Amino acid sequence: MTELLQQVRVIDPVSEIDELFDVLIADGYIQAVASHISEINSDTQIRDCQGLVLGPGLVDLYSHSGEPGFEERETLLSLLQAAAAGGFTRVSILPDTSPVIDNPALVAQLQQKRHGKIREKEKINLAPSATPVSPLPLLHIWGAITLNIAGKQMTELADLASAGVVGFSDGKPLENLALLRGVLEYVQPLGKRVAFWPSDRQLAANGVIREGPDALRFGLPPIPASAETTAIAAMLELVAAIGTPVHIMRVSTSRSVELIASAKAAGLPITASTTWMHLLLDTKAVKSYNTSLHLDPPLGNPSDVVALRAGVRAGVIDAIAIDHTPYSYEEKVQAFAEAPPGAIGFELALSLLWQYLVETEEFTALELWRALSSSPAECLGQKVSAIVPDQPAELTLFDPQQTWKVERKSLYTLSQNTPWLGQQLKGHVVQTWC
Repeated sequence: MTELLQQVRVIDPVSEIDELFDVLIADGYIQAVASHISEINSDTQIRDCQGLVLGPGLVDLYSHSGEPGFEERETLLSLLQAAAAGGFTRVSILPDTSPVIDNPALVAQLQQKRHGKIREKEKINLAPSATPVSPLPLLHIWGAITLNIAGKQMTELADLASAGVVGFSDGKPLENLALLRGVLEYVQPLGKRVAFWPSDRQLAANGVIREGPDALRFGLPPIPASAETTAIAAMLELVAAIGTPVHIMRVSTSRSVELIASAKAAGLPITASTTWMHLLLDTKAVKSYNTSLHLDPPLGNPSDVVALRAGVRAGVIDAIAIDHTPYSYEEKVQAFAEAPPGAIGFELALSLLWQYLVETEEFTALELWRALSSSPAECLGQKVSAIVPDQPAELTLFDPQQTWKVERKSLYTLSQNTPWLGQQLKGHVVQTWC
């Protein structure tokens, strides 16, 4: 198919462009980008895109798949469909499945599923009222650092690297500093990214909310900011000593932003990310005791949210991760402190971030799109193409004004654990090209 997108707002963080253009797409490639395109074939599909936004496909740094092992939460297919519906063209899943992705065979099996070689007998659970969206996103897989992500013994990292993992991460804290040092030394020649979630679980204990006035007000066990910052400080010391590039996941406190800024200024080879919900909500939201607001790390105090937003805009925090974490209804219908932490996000993130950060003019459109596309790609050691002729069409078309209601029939994901369930949102993805 040949498509002409007329007068679409092109947001291209690679070329630093935010302008109106006509964009011609054919055979999976961008054929032309110009202020006005008139010479087209008779079979070209013309779309009036006034008011719509076209940007590079969004890239997710890390999320959780229910498959294998927890298919009632999310299948690989439903996850990829949800990601496509949210504008994502690349998805990276963490290894905390069952069995854990700690061997090359499982990496190959999941990639085989992505390519549809064993999908013939699956029942595709499409959202009944949803418009069919685009091709499935590219799937990237994080290989486990330790066997069974137990934090005790390293996996065969070289074998996983040969199997094509995007990098190494347990997706959970690795508190044994001697093992952490060994991992940094071992992965250095493998040319793969390594991502850690710094958190001292002894300091975090049984906490479920960030320490501060709201924790006292709501009567929930607190987690001090030092549970994160002491672990980050220790990791930075090891990175300084060994020199292996590291990605720091799930940054959630203002002091963490300061530590990372100082480390970057000193030339340490680090990148960092926070999650989309940590940019939008703070501890005051926990007043509802909605278990979808039980996150790990927990939502920050208001001062943390201010620092995280400033950190993303300044590039101290390189990227916004989705950390899509599906759970079944039964798993989440518990007391706040007893429910497992995490929330879904693929189909919600762009709409809400645009609505509350771009439309309020706190972020420019370029700043937000960069943090969701080219920057997370760079954290993975990848690149996204500029929106220019002869480049692959890996694109997302977004309508900032379209309204929709978050409900079961409007979602591709199998899980519903989100605090926005039942609410009306503004902004919706129209199409992706992958």
